[in-house]
Formats: sequence, structure tokens, C-alpha cells
Amino acid sequence: MTNFDQFDDDEENFKSKTQIKREMEELQELGKKLLGLSKNQQKKVDMSETLRDALAEADRIKQREAMRRHLQYIGKVMRTEDHEAIARRVALFDTTSAAYNKLFHQLELKRDILIGENSKEALADYLREHPEVEDIQLLRQLIRLSQKEVSQQGNTNNRKKLFRFLRETEERKLGLME
Repeated sequence: MTNFDQFDDDEENFKSKTQIKREMEELQELGKKLLGLSKNQQKKVDMSETLRDALAEADRIKQREAMRRHLQYIGKVMRTEDHEAIARRVALFDTTSAAYNKLFHQLELKRDILIGENSKEALADYLREHPEVEDIQLLRQLIRLSQKEVSQQGNTNNRKKLFRFLRETEERKLGLME
């Protein structure tokens, strides 16, 4: 007689060959995205030295087949990495990703609130949320000039500068900028 109870536990952890292959292809695709980042952006992604070395090695490879095999290697190395965290960080660099667009829209909304009617309260709230802001005088000046642009319905130079200031502050907070 065979004890069939021992097979029940294995079924929960069982992955088909197709599932394993799909996961490997996803990791290889994430590796491609990592290769597409600039060296500066790659430095801002938490990863092991092994993966960093594999990415650096990919720069030297010119042949198509060799690159395909190397991407398989990168996918293999990525199995030991926190690939969800890497994917989230890469998504913030990807201008077509939902994470990037969400951050962009949040910053636009924050800018509009700062130049709105209750700008003093909004500024106080913003400074409480972002105590790392060093140049508060510049922030106040950009808000004031942006409000002037809105009232005159003029060009948007200062609103763009304010948005850039907010984006850089948020990127520093997220560790995307040095």
C-alpha cells in the first residue's frame, strides 16, 4: 500500500515547466529593462554585486547570440534577487509605467494645490511631509511666481520650475537621485 497523503503537500508547491519558463522569461525581461537604464540609474537600484557585474559584462557583448545567452544568465542571477523590489524601482524610471505616471500626476496635483488659494496651509503641510527640503526660500519664491503666472495667464516657466523642484525633492526622498 502507498501513502498518498505525502503527495498532497507537493501539489501546493508544484510548478509546471511552462510556469517556470514564464517566470524565467519575466526575469530576463526585467534584466533587459535594467540594461536599458543609464549607469547612474542602475546605481540607484538595490542589487547584489553579482548582478551588477553581469550588467557591466553585458556592455562588452556585441554578438546577438552571446547577448541572448547572457540575458539568460542575468535571469538566472535574478532568481536570487528581490526581483519585485527591483521591478518597482525600474518602473519609477520607466516613463511608460503606471508607477511613473502615478507619481507624475501626484506631483502635478501637489503643485496645483501649492499655487492654489490656500497656498500657505498647503506649503506648511508640504514642509511637514518633506522635512528634507533645504531651500524653503526658493520654494516660496517659485510658488509666488507661479501664482503670478496663473493670474496673468502667461507662460508656464515658473510652474515648470516648481514642478521640477517638487520632482527632485520626491526623487531624493525615494532614493532615485543623489
